[in-house]
Amino acid sequence: MWKQFLSKLPHKSSKSSVGSDSTQNHFGSNATNSGSSIQRSVSGGNAVSGRTAATVKRMSSAIFPSSVVAGIEPLLSFKDVPNHEKPNLFISKLNLCCVVFDFSNPNKNSVEKDLKHQTLMDLAEYVSTTTTRFTEPMIAASCKMFAANLFRVFTPNNRSNSSGGGENEEEEPMFDPSWSHLQGVYDLLLRFIASSSLDAKVGKKYVDHSFILRLLELFDSEDPRERECLKTILHRIYGKFMVHRPFIRKAVSNIFYKFVFETDRHNGIAELLEVFGSVVSGFALPLKEEHKIFLWRTLIPLHKPRSVGVYLQQLTFCVSQFVEKEPKLASTVIMGLLKYWPVTNSQKEVMFLSELEEVLEATNMAEFQKCMIPLFRRIGYCLSSSHFQVAERALFLWNNDHIVTLVAHNRQVIMPLIFPALERNIQSHWNQAVLNVTLNVKKMFAEMDEELFLSCERKFEEEEDKLIALEEKRRITWERLETAAASQPVTGNTAVLVTPITTPKIASSFT
Repeated sequence: MWKQFLSKLPHKSSKSSVGSDSTQNHFGSNATNSGSSIQRSVSGGNAVSGRTAATVKRMSSAIFPSSVVAGIEPLLSFKDVPNHEKPNLFISKLNLCCVVFDFSNPNKNSVEKDLKHQTLMDLAEYVSTTTTRFTEPMIAASCKMFAANLFRVFTPNNRSNSSGGGENEEEEPMFDPSWSHLQGVYDLLLRFIASSSLDAKVGKKYVDHSFILRLLELFDSEDPRERECLKTILHRIYGKFMVHRPFIRKAVSNIFYKFVFETDRHNGIAELLEVFGSVVSGFALPLKEEHKIFLWRTLIPLHKPRSVGVYLQQLTFCVSQFVEKEPKLASTVIMGLLKYWPVTNSQKEVMFLSELEEVLEATNMAEFQKCMIPLFRRIGYCLSSSHFQVAERALFLWNNDHIVTLVAHNRQVIMPLIFPALERNIQSHWNQAVLNVTLNVKKMFAEMDEELFLSCERKFEEEEDKLIALEEKRRITWERLETAAASQPVTGNTAVLVTPITTPKIASSFT
């Protein structure tokens, strides 16, 4: 439609006089049906004819409220006005874009929507090409327009009851019907924030705490395209407005707290963590206490929700960045993982083992020794898990050379913890792949320290013999109790031992 519209725009007459010539252009059938047409004036000099501007303003008011077309006509092109009028035209176009339409019905207000879309494109092009500083009224009008179009409350009826993890991980994403319009606004906002014409000292008065909070609320959008745009914009705001950085970190932490300890649902945790992955990468050394608290109180508890699989990749990156920057945090991270270890969720156990391997990759010997006993007790439980993926993933830890080195230096402590699980796997595990990998790990331990290996083997056999003897003793004790109870006469309220009577199976069919 816009190509047709542009092809119908009037061209300058070759016989132009000192004044400017004006022509008329009819927008299309929709405008004709509504009884209104839109005129654009073409400047022949540095001014626009007052009569033509009035006509265009009157025609624009037929479509948009008169309050938004007051002042300079917003439908003019930036190239058609002198430089000193461009800030006024910029504000006029922003005021026009403050009008919000209903996009649930694509056939409603189609002319107005097309005009607004074209105006957003004009604004984005101007922001990208201008070298003039934005004035304070321009910045204020821009933030007002962004707020009018973007800040909205998501309707509960269109939102899922979970954060998309666990059982609902395969749910189809929901797309906003107004995205074609929102995308233009987000594109303009990104260019506006990134523009060198925006003075951060002036902009911080309007991109303030309230603006940032409402922008962060939009991360709960169910449309992944919107969250992707917000991720880039938040990163640019964090980089440009240094004064707002502590507030942004605190506000995002509050979102994480609410998600973990209250709602257990949020659509944008992965995107927020992706932004903070870059933020953590930029932390200066030594790390401030505030940043360490963010790790302990915010990132580690994020392992608790059942939907952790949705954002685990981004979370692991953030945690690994902390450990790489300050290796002393490794033992704290490992103990945090053990605290939130999912003992009843095999899928999460596999994820935790993968993250654990990445953390151990960056762990030095001193920090490893602080947590190796509770760590390998947990790994021992995983090795003998009846879920073959958990057992196999735990056994794959020995494929990592750095982990094998850590284990080899501390084999006197670790081998006695692990050996019983390996033996039980060999004796009774149902999965052949787990059996094969277990034999490889057992062979590795035997080659690592044969004397210690044989000692663990003897100790395991002794423990097994003790368990068999204890089981036999328990069986004999119960037999004695049953015999004694059977010989006692039943009188009054005397407790009796009732032997269960086996009943024949009911036939599955009757003839």
